[in-house]
Amino acid sequence: MKQIARIFFGLILLVGFGIIAEGQNSSPPPAGDETDFIVPARPTFSNPAEFQKPGVLQLELGYNANFHGTGLKAEHDNPLALRFAVSSRILLEFDSDNVISQHPDPGMTATGLGDMQLGIQTVLEHEHGSRPGIAFAYYIKLPTADCSKGLGTGRVDHDFIAFISKKVHETTIDFNAIYLLAGRTTRSGHASSGQAAIAASRNVSKRFGLQGEISGFSRNDAQPGATFGLGVVTFQVNRRLVFDAGVRSGLTHGAPHVGAVAGLTVGISDLYKGRKK
Repeated sequence: MKQIARIFFGLILLVGFGIIAEGQNSSPPPAGDETDFIVPARPTFSNPAEFQKPGVLQLELGYNANFHGTGLKAEHDNPLALRFAVSSRILLEFDSDNVISQHPDPGMTATGLGDMQLGIQTVLEHEHGSRPGIAFAYYIKLPTADCSKGLGTGRVDHDFIAFISKKVHETTIDFNAIYLLAGRTTRSGHASSGQAAIAASRNVSKRFGLQGEISGFSRNDAQPGATFGLGVVTFQVNRRLVFDAGVRSGLTHGAPHVGAVAGLTVGISDLYKGRKK
């Protein structure tokens, strides 16, 4: 697991320093639409209703860890997301847990590839004046994780998500409500449950920002419900690159007591560059 972590963070540094070098002479993130070249959707559980500039392919890489949960001493994964803005109203997304490592007991380890997700998000109403941004999304989980090792359920899941986002003074509020149809592991069919998250984010300087979030989900089949709190610090290098790091805390019985997140969001290409608007 240490070797995987070293390789992963080496990749982060290579991508990050390459873009830092590209923009090392640039001024702080400009005002206006240029700040929306990328719109990070990580590391919070909730996502914003609106997303990056149309034509931009956005890559998100991260490290996620949970410690001291029920029946699990530690769990690590390296989430990756590719988000492409087809237009100002349509977003396509591919997610992967990449490598998951679980430690149910001291001396025991299960490691392998995680699940993948495909999703589409549509903006129903752009934020304007007193009106919030409103969006809807559908995601399907592809059960690529090895269920024999306990790394996944081996079943297909469906997520239906409603997004509401609003900027209040200098603070952005994102609220997500999720209806989950998860493939049962105990018998055939699907079990339904609800999930919700509310996050607040604010820039404290031209480059540094703070995020806070409360999220939770109800019981689903064999998985008990849980509630979490998350605090994050972000650093925007330029319009193409944002780093993040934070700490998560389980707020209910059975949830992992503590967790950590770190990663980056980068705009790796602008496929519509040069086209007439």
